[in-house]
Amino acid sequence: MNFKTGDKVVVISGKDKGKEGKILTVLRKENKVIIENVNVVKKHVKGNGQTAGSINEVEAPINASNVMIVDPKTKKPTRIGHTKDKDGKKIRVTKKSNSKLD
Repeated sequence: MNFKTGDKVVVISGKDKGKEGKILTVLRKENKVIIENVNVVKKHVKGNGQTAGSINEVEAPINASNVMIVDPKTKKPTRIGHTKDKDGKKIRVTKKSNSKLD
């Protein structure tokens, strides 16, 4: 998986198609990501003696195959490639504009 926390992505399929957001969490073992304000579900929390029960809205994980990185130059969805910089360190680059991702 080529995603990192903080990457700006766009959803390319599913009920939230077209929405953009920043990655909050990457779940590598499950091949899923959690994106802010995307795939929001209601979670019912049972109350105990000190607190009352409530219904909270939280972001649920979405499969990593349903999102693409937003190219910083063109602002369009793109794939990710890898290359080496002058020091020999592997870096991520976008396929559309060949720009470096931080």
